[in-house]
Amino acid sequence: MEVEETVETRTSWSTAQGEAHSIPCDHAGKKRKQDPAPGPAIRINEDEEEDEDDEMMSEHMRDSEEPSNKRVKPVVKSNSLTGVITPVKTPALKRIGQSISRSISFRTEARPLPPAALRPRTKASSFPRRRNSQCWSDTVESHDLTAKEIKRQEVIYELTQGERQLIDDLSLVKKVYYEPMLKLDILTESERGQIFGTLDSLIPLHQDLLSRLERLRGSEKTVGQVGPTLMDWFPCLEAYVTYCCNQVGAKALLDQKKQEKRVEHFLRLCQESSFSRKLDLWNFLDLPRSRLVKYPLLLKEIQKCTPPEHPDEDSLPDALDIIQSIVAEVNKKTGEAECQFYRRGLAYIEDSQRLQEIQLSRFLYCHGELKNNKGQRLHVFLFELALVLSRPTEDKDGGQVFHVYRQPLPNYLINLEEIPDGEPGGGGSFRGAFTGGNDKVKNCFRVSSRGRSKAHPYSLQANDSFSKQQWITCLRRAIVQSRDRTSLSSQSQLCLPPDPILCHIADLSLSSDTDMADHNSH
Repeated sequence: MEVEETVETRTSWSTAQGEAHSIPCDHAGKKRKQDPAPGPAIRINEDEEEDEDDEMMSEHMRDSEEPSNKRVKPVVKSNSLTGVITPVKTPALKRIGQSISRSISFRTEARPLPPAALRPRTKASSFPRRRNSQCWSDTVESHDLTAKEIKRQEVIYELTQGERQLIDDLSLVKKVYYEPMLKLDILTESERGQIFGTLDSLIPLHQDLLSRLERLRGSEKTVGQVGPTLMDWFPCLEAYVTYCCNQVGAKALLDQKKQEKRVEHFLRLCQESSFSRKLDLWNFLDLPRSRLVKYPLLLKEIQKCTPPEHPDEDSLPDALDIIQSIVAEVNKKTGEAECQFYRRGLAYIEDSQRLQEIQLSRFLYCHGELKNNKGQRLHVFLFELALVLSRPTEDKDGGQVFHVYRQPLPNYLINLEEIPDGEPGGGGSFRGAFTGGNDKVKNCFRVSSRGRSKAHPYSLQANDSFSKQQWITCLRRAIVQSRDRTSLSSQSQLCLPPDPILCHIADLSLSSDTDMADHNSH
């Protein structure tokens, strides 16, 4: 039973490196052309050859899946092909697009067959086995449940299996990445602490939930009431606030350290090894966050499959409220940490660029690469209260620094203009940079400031229409919310509270000399 995540990121796994593709040559054909003596032409039917290849491939796949000591006979060709041994053709297996957030993964491609005749296998394949992707119904011999109850058991089983697989992945990160880095002194203690964060503390947390869920399974392998267990355990996920807030800096440092040859070599060897399933270190480090946002989806599915009058009918909505509030809190804190991280990375050329709105911003609406009207690539940040254009560079340590480009714009002063695709781009501020010689512009918009002479209009181009629409949506939201905030601030200044001393005097009774005396004494 799979519950798809609405915001999952899909990654395509690459074919195993070093995979040989042998192309059979038509040696028989060449032989017939060179032989002047007439004789019966021996032809090998292509379908038969494909059947032989498929049979050998299937035999090899079965060999990879389970240990076997059987001797495999090589394919014997016709006697007319004397001395010519055509290598067995091993087509690349179909690439599998698998979400990082989903716990279930698949085995990598099988090892290519050698060009010579196959030798007897003496040991089991070292390639990773396929993870247990069976459904709940595959684990029971018989049942008399309704279709709705079966679906409920499937979702609960997926929840349980997801915990088990997450624990396996996090343990793998500790054993394969963290501990070798410690022994080989690849990273300093501070760098390891920043990259891995509190990952080690998450393992016992999920082990606790797994043991609770397994205790709920009855003799018939069904789970009755799961709501109270989740209600009691979900508050433990507040530990994710610390872990996810650290991820912004962790990703930046990891990308920086990858530039070092020794670190890059170690990470590449790990990724190419069978145990990694072609995932890099960051894919593993991001698994907890992906798992966190999946809990509300799983819980909603369980709720849909829970019939009325079920013991979980009242507890599941409460559990859903708890996990949704935790996810919202993690998102909020992570956004604040991201905002602070990029704020610290800004390098100002002039003091006039240090807008108060930048320092007061608590989160980022979005950020990414855009081109200006000169064709220069800029990294643009849309903070809560200001729009900042920058040029990314590296410092002496290899870290990323963003030099502020031109004058930042307060959001409440921004005028946004969407430039329709196909508008003539010759002349004006575009200077032909957006047109590429076609004299037409695409995916462009313009921002300008109201009443500020130092802030020139900025014409910007997104990579595609989707990116452009995302920027325009975020800009409109930022402008509206910033102007509302400014309007409320202006109204509050007009309605300043009276002097505190006058408040005390106003509260006194005119006939109460005692109260006045007490007030004066204070």
